[in-house]
Amino acid sequence: MPMENTNNVTEFILYGLTQDRTLAKLCFLVFLVFYAAIILGNLLIIITIRTSEQLNSPMYFFLSYLSFVDISYSTVSAPKLIHDLLIEKKTISFLGCIAQLFGTHFFGCTEIFLLMVMAYDRCIAICKPLHYRSIVSRHVCVCLVAASWLGGFVHSSVQTLLVLQLPFCGPNGIDHYFCDVHPLLELACTDTYIISVSVFVSSGVISLGCFVVLAVSYAVILVSLRTYSPKGRLKALYTCSSHITIVVLFFGPCIFIYMRPSTTFPADKVVSVFYTIITPMLNPFIYTLRNQEVKTGMKKLWSRTVKSSEK
Repeated sequence: MPMENTNNVTEFILYGLTQDRTLAKLCFLVFLVFYAAIILGNLLIIITIRTSEQLNSPMYFFLSYLSFVDISYSTVSAPKLIHDLLIEKKTISFLGCIAQLFGTHFFGCTEIFLLMVMAYDRCIAICKPLHYRSIVSRHVCVCLVAASWLGGFVHSSVQTLLVLQLPFCGPNGIDHYFCDVHPLLELACTDTYIISVSVFVSSGVISLGCFVVLAVSYAVILVSLRTYSPKGRLKALYTCSSHITIVVLFFGPCIFIYMRPSTTFPADKVVSVFYTIITPMLNPFIYTLRNQEVKTGMKKLWSRTVKSSEK
């Protein structure tokens, strides 16, 4: 059946995380603290890496971009979520909804590719340490980051174009706290089977496929650690365990949401919190609390700041 090029919906109503006013006020305080931690924690990592001479390896180069993506990714949905927790009628314009959809998938997919790049970096560093600097050169690092951004842009453009061609005649209520593909497909007044399959292939397969590649790469890394000294093995395990923790926290919810047909469940909103807010908040803590080099860099940054303020 051909799709009509008509759209009677100018705005959408977001039902948000909860309709309970008391719980909403509690969630407001919690997520306000979470979002502040995301901004401050990731900014601290970026500033520390960019100002420290010791943190000039490819791993920290990628980590600084991951922190930037985390800030951008959470900013797409978190401020709107926090604001909506204090108001009764939660609305978003049609164009605002499309922009939020694009931003969510753009930064989310970019983060997926960056996590793969970081796994590749650790795999080369551990499996081929003598050739590490020649393989993962500065030029290669820039190209890998650029490819991650490009991949995220292509993926989000596809998702957005798929939704833009749909007619929305009403109702306009979205049982979510941000605009995503599955809730919007349910509101379209046309058959969305082909598009839902396209979404499944684009988002679900990317999430699961990248997770499998990451799992295999870390398995290779763990096997390679057998040839390391106990001290070197422990240091590599600390670094890789941080990456693995982030991968599980990020990919688990993504696979749950996108590796299925175009249907929504009540639990989707809670699950989505993990990859839009919880993971970006935990990244700074996981990468700093378990990394002595980053902690040393932060101490030096603090010392320089204190000395400059005393002058």
